[in-house]
Amino acid sequence: MAGDKPHRTGFLTKFLKRAWQRIRGPLARSEVLKTVLVNLISGYLRLVYATNKRLPGFYETIASQKKQTPYIVTFWHGQHLMGPFVRDKSVPVVAMFSRSADAELNARVAEKLGLQTVRGSGGRADSDNSGKGGARALITLKRALDQGTSTGMIADVAHSPVREAGQGIILLAKLSGRPILPVAYAFSRSKILEKSWDKTSIPLPFGRSAATTTEPVWVPADADENLLEEKRLELTRKLDAATLAAYKQLGMLPPPARACHSQVDPT
Repeated sequence: MAGDKPHRTGFLTKFLKRAWQRIRGPLARSEVLKTVLVNLISGYLRLVYATNKRLPGFYETIASQKKQTPYIVTFWHGQHLMGPFVRDKSVPVVAMFSRSADAELNARVAEKLGLQTVRGSGGRADSDNSGKGGARALITLKRALDQGTSTGMIADVAHSPVREAGQGIILLAKLSGRPILPVAYAFSRSKILEKSWDKTSIPLPFGRSAATTTEPVWVPADADENLLEEKRLELTRKLDAATLAAYKQLGMLPPPARACHSQVDPT
């Protein structure tokens, strides 16, 4: 009967979810599957880049980065997937990824798109990240900057407050003496992953895109705890400003950090 259809659909959904939970572990350990997924994801992101019209200011954003080489480029979590495309290909970038299983796949995609990677943690505002490999990763990034290689690091920290810069990136800027470049890359067509902690935005093909930046954040080598906190708040404000400016170019508002909705191209 027609009235039974929603019940059958709900049962099928639960069955598929349970089946996926049982097999995702073995699948995650399959190198063959990982390679296939990396190729599929990187191919999809290239398709998105190729089919989204880039609005004025996109290439100026890239050019402004090159003037600050070596630099520390940063995005918000959930809005960073297309980050490898907002850079001058002649400038090598070493990017930090967390040590989680999900981030491992993301790191391999980034490598496929031309980045070098290092594993670590961005550092919560109220915790010590040394036990997670964060200290070692920061040392690796500092050495890269000292040698003239630019670096990339997501500003906010996984499973901490969304769109609130962590301490790790501020410490890296202090130790290296290099500027942090806040960058936003927004799309007129995208899908918000409602259940992800950071409301990850998946860009869709055949739309428009905008990339913006702000003045860099510099952290003095003699910055004390109070100044480090001021710089962390400054970075948060500037990344928010870049994000707002990018969506404004598209005639849209940026999705709230905890919003649960899909964006729709207004044109």
